[in-house]
Amino acid sequence: LEGDELRRAVARWKEIQAHFVDEPRTAVEQADALVAGLMEHLTAMLSRERAELEQRWAGGSEVSTEELRQSLRRYRAFFERLLAA
Repeated sequence: LEGDELRRAVARWKEIQAHFVDEPRTAVEQADALVAGLMEHLTAMLSRERAELEQRWAGGSEVSTEELRQSLRRYRAFFERLLAA
Protein backbone atom coordinates (compact mmCIF):
# COMPACT_ATOMS: atom_id res chain seq x y z
CA LEU A 1 0.00 0.00 0.00
CA GLU A 2 1.12 3.50 -0.70
CA GLY A 3 -0.02 7.07 -0.20
CA ASP A 4 -3.62 7.69 0.78
CA GLU A 5 -4.45 4.00 0.81
CA LEU A 6 -1.74 3.33 3.39
CA ARG A 7 -2.77 6.31 5.50
CA ARG A 8 -6.41 5.19 5.49
CA ALA A 9 -5.49 1.65 6.54
CA VAL A 10 -3.26 2.88 9.36
CA ALA A 11 -5.91 5.36 10.53
CA ARG A 12 -8.54 2.62 10.49
CA TRP A 13 -6.26 0.33 12.52
CA LYS A 14 -5.77 3.08 15.11
CA GLU A 15 -9.53 3.58 15.34
CA ILE A 16 -10.04 -0.14 15.90
CA GLN A 17 -7.42 -0.24 18.64
CA ALA A 18 -8.91 2.80 20.36
CA HIS A 19 -12.32 1.09 20.52
CA PHE A 20 -10.97 -2.12 22.04
CA VAL A 21 -11.38 -0.97 25.65
CA ASP A 22 -15.08 -0.18 25.24
CA GLU A 23 -16.00 -2.85 22.67
CA PRO A 24 -13.34 -5.60 22.58
CA ARG A 25 -15.36 -8.11 20.53
CA THR A 26 -16.36 -5.49 17.96
CA ALA A 27 -12.77 -4.28 17.73
CA VAL A 28 -11.53 -7.81 17.01
CA GLU A 29 -14.26 -8.33 14.40
CA GLN A 30 -13.31 -5.04 12.73
CA ALA A 31 -9.61 -5.94 12.86
CA ASP A 32 -10.41 -9.26 11.18
CA ALA A 33 -12.38 -7.49 8.44
CA LEU A 34 -9.62 -4.94 7.89
CA VAL A 35 -6.91 -7.60 7.64
CA ALA A 36 -9.06 -9.78 5.36
CA GLY A 37 -9.70 -6.82 3.05
CA LEU A 38 -6.02 -5.95 2.93
CA MET A 39 -5.12 -9.56 2.17
CA GLU A 40 -7.60 -9.66 -0.70
CA HIS A 41 -6.24 -6.40 -2.06
CA LEU A 42 -2.64 -7.62 -1.77
CA THR A 43 -3.46 -10.95 -3.41
CA ALA A 44 -5.15 -9.23 -6.36
CA MET A 45 -2.29 -6.76 -6.73
CA LEU A 46 0.39 -9.47 -6.63
CA SER A 47 -1.56 -11.66 -9.06
CA ARG A 48 -1.78 -8.79 -11.56
CA GLU A 49 1.91 -8.07 -11.17
CA ARG A 50 2.86 -11.71 -11.69
CA ALA A 51 0.64 -11.94 -14.78
CA GLU A 52 2.32 -8.85 -16.24
CA LEU A 53 5.75 -10.34 -15.61
CA GLU A 54 4.76 -13.63 -17.20
CA GLN A 55 3.34 -11.88 -20.27
CA ARG A 56 6.65 -10.17 -20.90
CA TRP A 57 8.63 -13.35 -21.36
CA ALA A 58 6.12 -16.08 -22.17
CA GLY A 59 4.66 -14.58 -25.32
CA GLY A 60 6.16 -17.26 -27.54
CA SER A 61 8.17 -14.80 -29.59
CA GLU A 62 11.92 -14.35 -29.54
CA VAL A 63 12.98 -12.61 -26.32
CA SER A 64 16.42 -11.07 -25.93
CA THR A 65 18.77 -11.96 -23.10
CA GLU A 66 18.42 -8.37 -21.86
CA GLU A 67 14.63 -8.69 -21.70
CA LEU A 68 15.01 -11.95 -19.79
CA ARG A 69 17.51 -10.31 -17.44
CA GLN A 70 15.03 -7.49 -16.76
CA SER A 71 12.29 -10.06 -16.14
CA LEU A 72 14.50 -11.91 -13.69
CA ARG A 73 15.22 -8.65 -11.85
CA ARG A 74 11.48 -7.95 -11.62
CA TYR A 75 10.85 -11.47 -10.33
CA ARG A 76 13.58 -10.99 -7.72
CA ALA A 77 11.94 -7.76 -6.54
CA PHE A 78 8.57 -9.53 -6.52
CA PHE A 79 10.05 -12.44 -4.53
CA GLU A 80 11.60 -10.06 -1.99
CA ARG A 81 8.27 -8.28 -1.54
CA LEU A 82 6.54 -11.60 -0.90
CA LEU A 83 9.10 -12.53 1.74
CA ALA A 84 8.77 -9.14 3.40
CA ALA A 85 5.00 -9.59 3.67
